[in-house]
Amino acid sequence: MPQPPWRGTVARCSPTPHAFDWPADTSTLAAGTQLQQRAQVLDHVLHIDSGRVALGVVENGALAHQMGMVEGPAWLNAGCAVLGRTPVVDAIAETAVQVRRVPRQDFDATLRTLPAPALALLRDMAHAHRQQAELAVSRLAKDAEARCAEWLLRHAEPAQDEPGALAVMLRQRKRMIAAQLGIAPETLSRVLRHLRERSLISGSGRVLNLVDLNGLRRLAGV
Repeated sequence: MPQPPWRGTVARCSPTPHAFDWPADTSTLAAGTQLQQRAQVLDHVLHIDSGRVALGVVENGALAHQMGMVEGPAWLNAGCAVLGRTPVVDAIAETAVQVRRVPRQDFDATLRTLPAPALALLRDMAHAHRQQAELAVSRLAKDAEARCAEWLLRHAEPAQDEPGALAVMLRQRKRMIAAQLGIAPETLSRVLRHLRERSLISGSGRVLNLVDLNGLRRLAGV
């Protein structure tokens, strides 16, 4: 993905005592700008001076699942930088935001000046926050699989070429089915692939065979 479009005049700003011990670039970004992408390596650590940023999962360029909010003044991805990890969630500006971008090497250098107990505490807090985010993202995926399994069971009918078996005829486009399930078409395709890999369904194209009915029921919670 291309780097976010940092709009406006970029200037070197003086540090504010309560937030910074280093200079940083400042930019004003329009609502809808993506500030952070999952699994993308960080080259800057971002501080939101003002405005609101929505956190969640982006699909097709839009925030499909919102999981939280950051409102300035606040750090956006400092926890990732503290742990040396990539982000778990996407971030999109919900309003116009003023952002300060601290080069990663400057941020890391400042961390190394902290007393060992303070740095250990900071890492523990960042790790706990990351675990919560990872759990929330995994639940989103599970919810999509559960909804898909329930839909398959509800639309099951006798298979034409195998007596006693059930199948689902996809008489609608996948985009329409995904809309019924409240997920993106790409998510539906990914979920169906996972169900095939787990031998819960088989087949492709317009016919899906329901291989493991009990497994689908357990997944759907019915």
